[in-house]
Amino acid sequence: MEIKVEDGIKSCRLDKFLSELNPELTRSFIQKNIKDGCVTVNNAVAKASLKVQAGDIVSYEIPEPEELDVIPQNIPLDILYEDQDVLIINKPKGMVVHPAPGHPDHTLVNAVLFHCKDSLSGINGVIRPGIVHRIDQDTTGSLIICKNDTAHVNIAEQIKVHSVNRIYRGIVVGDVKDDEGTINGPIGRDPKDRKKMCINEKNGKPATTHYKVLKRFNGYTYMEFKLETGRTHQIRVHMASIGHPLLGDEVYGQKSKRAKFNLQGQTLHAMTIGFIHPTLNKYMEFEAPIPDYFKHLLDVLETF
Repeated sequence: MEIKVEDGIKSCRLDKFLSELNPELTRSFIQKNIKDGCVTVNNAVAKASLKVQAGDIVSYEIPEPEELDVIPQNIPLDILYEDQDVLIINKPKGMVVHPAPGHPDHTLVNAVLFHCKDSLSGINGVIRPGIVHRIDQDTTGSLIICKNDTAHVNIAEQIKVHSVNRIYRGIVVGDVKDDEGTINGPIGRDPKDRKKMCINEKNGKPATTHYKVLKRFNGYTYMEFKLETGRTHQIRVHMASIGHPLLGDEVYGQKSKRAKFNLQGQTLHAMTIGFIHPTLNKYMEFEAPIPDYFKHLLDVLETF
């Protein structure tokens, strides 16, 4: 499509200009298209940060959807809720959300493709159909899958403005001193290890985690976390930053503690998720039950 920027329109970034014209597309999708050379301004390939002004001619060739090369697999799903717009899943421990190097199949996406057939949003591309947010491989709990692009755009916007209610349960190492508190610390890539995240004052994005102590054991604390933002590894990084890593976390914690209880990764569960339904326009909330391994661990800690 070709658009002439009309008189009276204030100068603004190219990606913002196109996202306002195409509300069905996410800003990140548009930015990727710009980076891939799908957009020109006055016949010149442009960057997302370019400021468009009145009189500019913007051409945008929206690429055709790529053919999906991820194989649907008949993997059982623990479904908390489903309608024509969204699917709420209770993700098990050990399941990767979408295919990636080292995990080409048996992911949540493979399972969802089998369950939903052709009813999934395509905004995040062929590898992540329906995926509007994700949780780590060894974190269990509630996850929203979007079944059409309208629902995807709506939920993505709620996540962007931090209005989705996300409450986690976790067990951390050590005796957390305060019954309640808030951790504010920008999170970004660890400059010394690109596979890890860290508190990064220079290049990190703002991140806020509210916490509450539910029960203290001998050397461990059972906690509830409420996310104000949703950065990668947020709870894991924030708790490690105050000296209380998640029990079982082999990346940010102590491997000896993980081995002691024979754990598979961090003891973290995305228990509650709440949002405004994209078409019913009412608040809905869902709760994923605490997994059996987690309950057993709490029983074991009672005996310490």
